[in-house]
Amino acid sequence: MLWFQHVKMALIAVLHLARDALHIHVALALFFGAMLLFGWRAGQWKPWLLVLAAALIGEAWDVYGTYTQAHVILWAESRKDILNGMFWPTAILLLARYTAVFGKRR
Repeated sequence: MLWFQHVKMALIAVLHLARDALHIHVALALFFGAMLLFGWRAGQWKPWLLVLAAALIGEAWDVYGTYTQAHVILWAESRKDILNGMFWPTAILLLARYTAVFGKRR
């Protein structure tokens, strides 16, 4: 098992989270963390693209780890993980860009 998967399993065990919930928490932490760290706004594409890149890289590592362990790759699960992680960052981006929920509308 890759170190990445060990860390993921340890976080799931320590935090008592489902795998799907971990994806959501990590995505939101990356989204808001990037905004704080780099001064980006919720309505910009940059934090959303960072989360997307992290989700795709993370799933690629998962698929690679599964492949190297000679397990069956469950593509539907990978797709679900990406969609779960991207749902709230996408909703926040769209709300920030196209509504007045986060302040004045552009």
